[in-house]
Amino acid sequence: MERDRVLIVEDDVDTRFILERSLLKNNFEAITATNGLEGLKMVEEFSPKLIIADWTMPQMDGLTLCTKIKQNENYKSIYFILLTARSSLKDRVTGLDVGADDFLVKPVENQELIARIRSGIRIFNLQTELRSIEHQRAIIQLACTIGHQLNNPLSSLGITLQNLKMELQEMNLIKFNDDFELMDGAMERILSAVEALKNIQNPEVIKYANDLSMIKLNDKE
Repeated sequence: MERDRVLIVEDDVDTRFILERSLLKNNFEAITATNGLEGLKMVEEFSPKLIIADWTMPQMDGLTLCTKIKQNENYKSIYFILLTARSSLKDRVTGLDVGADDFLVKPVENQELIARIRSGIRIFNLQTELRSIEHQRAIIQLACTIGHQLNNPLSSLGITLQNLKMELQEMNLIKFNDDFELMDGAMERILSAVEALKNIQNPEVIKYANDLSMIKLNDKE
């Protein structure tokens, strides 16, 4: 089973060691950074669900790191816990204003630390699931819209094709029969795909050529 990933950003050696040991002991996958600048570089390659960052650090402090994470569309859903010795209401408001999700005041009690992290991971997972549901719903709505918009012109094209076929048959132009069979087959496949789009429920995205993604449609055979 894959372990949940946590990034620890802390400049104090002892605190960093204690946090990392606690996380590893509780079956989390953890890596550490010594400042916000280093932590920011690790986010992309490590893809953590949660970040614990000390407020006061050299080069880039935890508050600045939090701001950059929450302003980035790719990272803003990462649950962010500020670790600080500051306990005043003003400091908490400042942290919340930049997007911090939670605070832990030093010295950190181990059980509270793990409880807060597990809570943050649950929130991250729930948000990810909700985004997936919303994305799927958007795909279904788009597919249905395209299906309905294609339906009318395809119906008109089918009627025109049938009329053209009848007129040519009356002229005994048998040589066009094979062409009409191909066109009829193509129309049936297009109509089947349109019907599948109109009734899509659980879209499955598959990889296509040149790394393109496509919706897999369960066409009628």
